Amino acid sequence: MRKSLVALLLMAAGSLAQAEVLLRDGHPQSYTVVRGDTLWDISGKFLRQPWKWPKIWKANPQVQNPHLIYPGDVLSLVYVDGQPRLVLGRGESRGTIKLSPKVRSTPMAEAIPAIPLEKINSFLLSNRIVDSESELSQAPYIVAGNAERVVSGAGDRIYARGSFADGQPVYGLFRQGKTYTDPQTGEVLGINADDIGSGEVVAEEGDITTLVLSRTTQEVRIGDRLLPTEERAISSTFMPSEPALDIDGVILDVPRGVTQVGQLDVVTLNKGLRDGLSEGNVLAVYKTGETVRDRLTGESVKIPDERSGLLMVFRVYDKLSYGLVLNANRSLAVLDKVRNP
Repeated sequence: MRKSLVALLLMAAGSLAQAEVLLRDGHPQSYTVVRGDTLWDISGKFLRQPWKWPKIWKANPQVQNPHLIYPGDVLSLVYVDGQPRLVLGRGESRGTIKLSPKVRSTPMAEAIPAIPLEKINSFLLSNRIVDSESELSQAPYIVAGNAERVVSGAGDRIYARGSFADGQPVYGLFRQGKTYTDPQTGEVLGINADDIGSGEVVAEEGDITTLVLSRTTQEVRIGDRLLPTEERAISSTFMPSEPALDIDGVILDVPRGVTQVGQLDVVTLNKGLRDGLSEGNVLAVYKTGETVRDRLTGESVKIPDERSGLLMVFRVYDKLSYGLVLNANRSLAVLDKVRNP
């Protein structure tokens, strides 16, 4: 009797594990990766819930860099102990892995990205989050333009005062933008430093540093601040995943300035590293239900929140993060909720 009970429990556990990952109807048995694919696209070919990709991914120890997927590679769906698994086979264009002293390498940049990086590259080059006003107020600032100009542009010389880092050849120019405040607690989460351009240091004399503007996005003004350029490499190899902790946040902002949010728009979230978010985490977006008046009773009634889309987090700060909307079945907006998918 006890053996039968144990067997039933094991079968139930196996069924529960199987139920965690739902294969898409009509999924392929194998798929050859092509240039232009993203990991999100490919996972969606096999799974109803693409963010559960790590649950079926089986790294092949015989393949160099098994977590990187390249055009020409073949992904095959197999079953291991009754559970679906995707295994990787290197395509002919990648060569066959042999035991040989010859070293063969392929640039990591050729690996397919998790999401379409071209949709966020321009955004990443221009955006900057600082933790507090003091970080900007203590940064070097423009004291004058060439020939006493009040505003300057690309190619112009500018003069700045402040504490400059030794050996730092290039600085970004920024102007204080929005201050992000948590709508529930009132805590200041960070400040958006608006990108104005960048300049190269050409001379230093006393406490005055001369720079030549190499790039501008708008008129450069006296008082604009200078910050060292920031290496902001975005991983193209992270896998879609569920957050490790329960997330209950909101969309704080749409940095590109639009009011209605749709597919492939970038949004700012009021949750970050300290809340358990990491790059690659997928979150469901919920339209906040309106509060309406019940005409029969006169009471105020809140309509339930409605799930309306998915986004993937691609950059995480301590208290804030940025996400890319992967799909939306209706227009999204600031203060819409984000939760575990």
